[in-house]
Amino acid sequence: MAIAGLITAVIFAGVAYAEPQRIALLGVHFQNDNEGYEPTTDAEKNRLNMISTAFKEQLEASGKYAFVPVPASEQQKIDAGQLIGACGGCEFDYGRDLNVEHVAWIRVQKISNLILNINVYMADVAKRKVTFIHSVDLRNNTDESWMRGLNYLVQNYLLPGAQG
Repeated sequence: MAIAGLITAVIFAGVAYAEPQRIALLGVHFQNDNEGYEPTTDAEKNRLNMISTAFKEQLEASGKYAFVPVPASEQQKIDAGQLIGACGGCEFDYGRDLNVEHVAWIRVQKISNLILNINVYMADVAKRKVTFIHSVDLRNNTDESWMRGLNYLVQNYLLPGAQG
């Protein structure tokens, strides 16, 4: 009986203290479908940083992930290359170079000031496989709508049951 209790305690301790998966956020891209009519604003650029920070904070708070910083030289290479997710697998190569298990990237598409969507992608570097793709639609172009959209996506699809 005591041995069974000890084995159970060791199993639960292993689960509770599992190492977080190393992950890198390769970027947050803004696709403005009407750039010629409604140029990207400073507020929208700031929102990209806002959701990037919130995304990393929420995933790290879950204990499942630990974000690895992307060095400036590597970020310059990423920014100068093809769009992440449409580059024929470059995201896996970046992940390998950064020595992480997972990579993530976010795309925000602005169709109009009233219709936007946030798309989150995650991939397993070793398996060279995208493991998470999900999108949420926004019906306003404000800090609040962007954060609500990201929070909803993370809490209901990426980390179900997470508190935010």
